[in-house]
Amino acid sequence: MAYYLTADGGTESLRARIYDLSGTCLGQKAVAYETKFAPGARAEQNPEDWWNALVAATAGAVAEAGVDAGQIEAMCFATTCCTVVALDEHGRALRPALLWMDVRANAEADAVLATGDAALAINGAGQGPVSAEWMIPKALWLKRNEPATFDAAHTICEYQDFLTLRLTGERCASLDNAGLRWHYSSRNGGWARGILQKLALEALEAKWPARVVPPGEVVGTLTPHAAHALGLRQSVKVVQGGADALIGMIGLGVAQPGQLALITGSSHLQFGVTEAPLHAPGVWGAYPDIVYPGRWIVEGGQTSTGSIINWLRRLTGGTLDLAEMNRLAEALEPGCDGLIVQDHFQGNRTPYTDPLSRGAIVGLTLAHEPQHIFRAIMEGIGFGTRAILDAFRAGGYNSTEITVGGGATASRLWMQIHADTAGLPVRIPASADAPSTGSAVLAAHGAGRFATIDDGIAAMVRPGTSIDPRPREVALYEDIYQRYKALYPALKGALA
Repeated sequence: MAYYLTADGGTESLRARIYDLSGTCLGQKAVAYETKFAPGARAEQNPEDWWNALVAATAGAVAEAGVDAGQIEAMCFATTCCTVVALDEHGRALRPALLWMDVRANAEADAVLATGDAALAINGAGQGPVSAEWMIPKALWLKRNEPATFDAAHTICEYQDFLTLRLTGERCASLDNAGLRWHYSSRNGGWARGILQKLALEALEAKWPARVVPPGEVVGTLTPHAAHALGLRQSVKVVQGGADALIGMIGLGVAQPGQLALITGSSHLQFGVTEAPLHAPGVWGAYPDIVYPGRWIVEGGQTSTGSIINWLRRLTGGTLDLAEMNRLAEALEPGCDGLIVQDHFQGNRTPYTDPLSRGAIVGLTLAHEPQHIFRAIMEGIGFGTRAILDAFRAGGYNSTEITVGGGATASRLWMQIHADTAGLPVRIPASADAPSTGSAVLAAHGAGRFATIDDGIAAMVRPGTSIDPRPREVALYEDIYQRYKALYPALKGALA
């Protein structure tokens, strides 16, 4: 027997899983870590917490699976994207990592856009904006605000690359992350040197990992230290993964042009596959080769979604019963008696790319109860997804269904709301843990078990349930959606 170790390094925890060649998860273990928030939409994590979580979670997953760790032949992992870390020459963090949702680099994002460089074509057809979440704005922020850290950094990379370095000793970036968030183009000369030159940031290129490896290719094998820490053989292959949401596309089986993936968790990500480049306002991409060789990916995203539900739970002292809230909310009519939520609690990623936009709950009365707010949050997030799908359609990308993975699939109500607000059927594969399933496909492919990623999907990703939109609710939500769309320009002026 051959087994595959995966890790999903998320916003709140790292979860390790053990898979077999059928795509069955045999054992898993999650280990949480801390995020520190500060004014100015700042969010940071300690990279050593990621490594400690990987070690502990691996031991727990192997124990639960009850397999011989000596039969694990490859591992692959997916992590949060745009979580930027500065390392010394020994691979130790010089400061806490800037988490993906940290948008302190807003001025630096504007500076990147102002370069007008040709590499910006992937940002809304070159019209921008550039997100403060991305690699170059965050690196520029470090240079401007913490020059000693920037100068001392031997490596500036992402969460993904930190684990790769710790596991293999290889200073290596994922083509997935670099092509998605570093303005790296596999089709046009690699690094965006024009942007770096115009920002006097040329020193950054030497700090980036020189080796860029696409998902599914072997980076190397475990170092003696890593093998000992994980309890695995040193010969275990470390196969390149990438950004959790993009690797989740593989786990959902979204690989062909016209298909659409919705990856849910603390945030929502929307991804489509195309056979040719597509650039449009309000749409990020298209990115070549970052998941599948010879195919492009278009992207949209919502910065805060599941994290808003967690926010509501925190407000209630952690006592909110989600099962009960779903039951009570399901009895409500669409619109929650006049309540509308703008889902920009941590800014807007697309279609506006406005880190200064903020969340809002509009239409409150003394008659509203917690379940009204709970459902209105779900509806607001559904409307945010609909706004992104509208931008996709305007840019020429149309889909006929949505394939969903991640934490939101645990709520049948929320999936029905997504179907009704988008007016599209929702498909949920048998395994909703898309980044982990995708990592397992890549690990098996990298180990030589499948000739292509598509072959791995056919063998390891199985269909699950379908939820169709309801005509009455689709019609009701259309009117409410128009009122939702009016909130952004109205509140933008009020909060300026």
